[in-house]
Amino acid sequence: MPQPKRGLGKGLGALIPTGPPLPLAGGQDPAQTGAQLRISGAYLEEIPVGSIVPNPRQPRQAFDEESLAELAASIETVGLLQPVVVRRTGSGSYELIMGERRWRASRVAGIDVIPAIVRETSDDEMLRNALIENLHREQLNPLEEAAAYQQLLDDFSATHDDLARRVGRSRPHISNTIRLLSLPPAVQKRVAAGVLSAGHARALLAVEDPVAQEELAHRIVAEGLSVRAVEEIVALGTHPEKEKKARRQGAAPVAPALKDLADRLSDIFETRVKVELGQRKGKIVVEFATLDDLERIVRSMSPGLSPTRRD
Repeated sequence: MPQPKRGLGKGLGALIPTGPPLPLAGGQDPAQTGAQLRISGAYLEEIPVGSIVPNPRQPRQAFDEESLAELAASIETVGLLQPVVVRRTGSGSYELIMGERRWRASRVAGIDVIPAIVRETSDDEMLRNALIENLHREQLNPLEEAAAYQQLLDDFSATHDDLARRVGRSRPHISNTIRLLSLPPAVQKRVAAGVLSAGHARALLAVEDPVAQEELAHRIVAEGLSVRAVEEIVALGTHPEKEKKARRQGAAPVAPALKDLADRLSDIFETRVKVELGQRKGKIVVEFATLDDLERIVRSMSPGLSPTRRD
């Protein structure tokens, strides 16, 4: 008999206690009962998908089928990294508060049981703050960390500034960690298992083709490539003939001063920046994700410049 497919329960699920909260004995002060009640009346439980019904007041009614299929494929491979948020409506029955798209995709993927944050408080801000505080305390793998950041942004109206300030990280770190969720599911699985480091994963993000990302991830594991070696392969376009030519000619090392400058520019513009110096001239490459992101970067370079026109 096949085992039921289950979600991994990572992300925010790694930050909160499992199972219903225990009853307090002897009139204990809830503020003194430790981690369980720091989560403000919420706990993690694996719930049958069929026991959850969508929120009838959900304003979003249209869900893109292609997008759902892609998410379902990811859930089949990696599991559900971001638990849904529900409230109990009766014995064994729950109503969705947040995460209908993840719930729908889990049904498409044939998942029988999914991780859910069962919320017993009506205060979203209290729950959000407690989760951010626990994120600061816990040691998560890079993919768990990325999923937790993304869910706090999506479901709990947190901001990049909130997260950076409360968990003691820079905004570029938050943004670059979240980008790990755009890697192909097979690569994400290697990151979650610790086979690929966060540094390897960030280097793979510079490769645009998902198939090429998977092929290079396989090489990293098979050949034991360092992060620096992967960055050089990516800079050469991942073409074996270019790699061989570069090895024959001797690839020019990146000067520490140029790397330091690139790191400082990355912090200023909150995106990846590369500084390259050739024999006659150099160049600075600034990456951006969307047109809005590009406008943000341009404004930070030249505050007085008006936004780009979109016809």
